[in-house]
Amino acid sequence: MKMKYLTILAFSLCACFCTQAQTITKEQLIALTAEWKGERFADGRPKVADKWIERAKKVSLEEAWGILRNEGFNNQYEGDWEILYQDKVLTGRALTAMYIPSRPDIDKMIRDKGKAEGRKGSPNSWPIDMLTPGDIYVADAFGKIIDGTLIGDNLGNAIYAKSKNGVIFYGSVRDIEGLSKIEGFNYFVKGTDPSYIQNLMLGGLNVPIRMGRAVCLPGDLVIAKRGGVVFIPSHLVEKVILNAEFIALRDAFGHQRLREAKYTAGEIDMQWTDAIKKDFLAWLDQNPDKLPMTRKELDEFMKDRTW
Repeated sequence: MKMKYLTILAFSLCACFCTQAQTITKEQLIALTAEWKGERFADGRPKVADKWIERAKKVSLEEAWGILRNEGFNNQYEGDWEILYQDKVLTGRALTAMYIPSRPDIDKMIRDKGKAEGRKGSPNSWPIDMLTPGDIYVADAFGKIIDGTLIGDNLGNAIYAKSKNGVIFYGSVRDIEGLSKIEGFNYFVKGTDPSYIQNLMLGGLNVPIRMGRAVCLPGDLVIAKRGGVVFIPSHLVEKVILNAEFIALRDAFGHQRLREAKYTAGEIDMQWTDAIKKDFLAWLDQNPDKLPMTRKELDEFMKDRTW
């Protein structure tokens, strides 16, 4: 029965991409993100809590990547981006769009259907209309640079007004000077070009997309930093962040004790002895300001940890 449902789902997704070229249904999106048990948007997209978006800013890409790999998620990182502000971290919930090479008959159908649904403007503005605060507009434009500029400064202002966030495009942008004037906005793109969007059409809204070597689903938590971008499946967000925060605490304790020459590097790098564990717990009590989580969260987390 499960296999039959998955076959129907796959067929429905193909039908969406090839004929409607717009959003998948709420039921399909829920099925794709079935392991997420929390709150959802009206269209079914997982709604990761704002607190995790904020805490994700301090999570290193390496820690997130390592934890995801341990969970069997091997295709969640993409590097080599052109970034507007190198030192500004971008985190948020993914709202996805897929762009494909233009074909007049399909493009006309997409525009006609969008008009019938009450969508306004060109199709490349439709994802922007769906953004909410905390979202990141994530789009796959198959790496197109020339004539693949998904936004300029006008749409950039609209994006920031809706999401208070930036964009991640496997494609390009234009009007860099104008975009740089949008306070708080940032982009991670594959290139920039003065050309305007041509021979490109919207192939899907809030659908699974490929971002280079990574896969992104609607509702994934995105962490974008100078070293690249990680897409965390919504159902793993809490686990990834708590593990990353704990690793950071262990490292802070270990580094301090190594500088104090209290332990050797071998003692810190190997399985900790009971004495070191006891010292670590005392260090946590003495340094409550270093905790990125509540003490209750930390105590619950450490119950199931083997150190």
